[in-house]
Amino acid sequence: MLAAIWLFCGLNVSANDGVFYVNGNHLVPIQETDISLTKEVLTIGLCDDGYASVDVQYELNNQGAAKTVVMGFEANAPYNDDVPFSPQGIHPYITDFTVRMNGEELTYMNAVVKWDYEVDGDFQPLNLKRWKAFGEVKMKDGEDLPHNAMLYNEQLDSLIDFSYAYYFVAHFQPGKNTVHHTYRYRMSHGVGRTFEVPYWLKPAMRWANGQIDDFTLRIKATDTAKHFFLPDSLFSASEFTVTEGIGKMRKAKDWEDSCTEFTLRNGTVEWHATNFKPVADMTIQSAERINYDHFILGTFYDRSDAYNPGAYILEEGKKADRERILQNLPYAHRGYVFRDKKLRKYFSQFWWYMPDASYQPTTDDFTPREWRLINEHQ
Repeated sequence: MLAAIWLFCGLNVSANDGVFYVNGNHLVPIQETDISLTKEVLTIGLCDDGYASVDVQYELNNQGAAKTVVMGFEANAPYNDDVPFSPQGIHPYITDFTVRMNGEELTYMNAVVKWDYEVDGDFQPLNLKRWKAFGEVKMKDGEDLPHNAMLYNEQLDSLIDFSYAYYFVAHFQPGKNTVHHTYRYRMSHGVGRTFEVPYWLKPAMRWANGQIDDFTLRIKATDTAKHFFLPDSLFSASEFTVTEGIGKMRKAKDWEDSCTEFTLRNGTVEWHATNFKPVADMTIQSAERINYDHFILGTFYDRSDAYNPGAYILEEGKKADRERILQNLPYAHRGYVFRDKKLRKYFSQFWWYMPDASYQPTTDDFTPREWRLINEHQ
């Protein structure tokens, strides 16, 4: 889950709400002894505006008397992105955060906490009068901070990584309890990646049963199409299935690691397991680099602004052919069956292309990025 150095904006979200002991803004992960995580339904939507939507529903069983615990998650500060530090602990790229417990809406709190790569979840209190953010202070050697995901203490001449924490007080009744929260957060992107969606699964191990008894993961591409992959090592217990819309999957390689490659068009892919013990965290990654020997125009077309078709160059062919292909990418992305034999042959070589004989070409749902693509290559 470390943010790769090539990312323009890196965001790691420690979701699967864990349980904490809180003293001020000191969040200490603890192992719950009475409350078990019996069911989780996690739905992640991949959107064209550069954000992912998260909807997570928990069922938890309190085997003891009524009790109050603190639930929450951490989100690392954006890396290598020119965004101001938030001393209030509100992440600049998380929006629309809501949480409901047993049907009632709860208030939540925020904090800025130290994050230690080596000690997972060991958060320490920060006196923000002493710890300064990128651009606010020079280090003793006169240099700026290395990047804006760190804070600096001039007195200690020390640097730390920090996170923004979201947490709330949860009152558990005996027996079954439900927690439902939603939010949106900006996806990471960079060289070789149109998007990355990191999501921490391991905090679920902090509950009394040390697992998720019944776990469902749903990844949705609503009113769009997305091409991505997931590592097989984390999802070997069962197979994925396409449950809505149009989509398909196949086994692939991410460098030397086995993975499953997906292409969805206005669809949903689902994975289900029981007694799920996540030993690693998850990252949904766009699949530009999967299963190709060289960059080729049309490897995959993503409707979001992060996609840069200029990076993909036809090794052979006339300029007029390249321009025509670029103009027709949005239609191929929607499954248009080309009457032109040359275009039909060209797009049919790509695994992500899923012909749809019922699709009637229209520009009604074209994104601003698609209009720029068409206008730039007329």
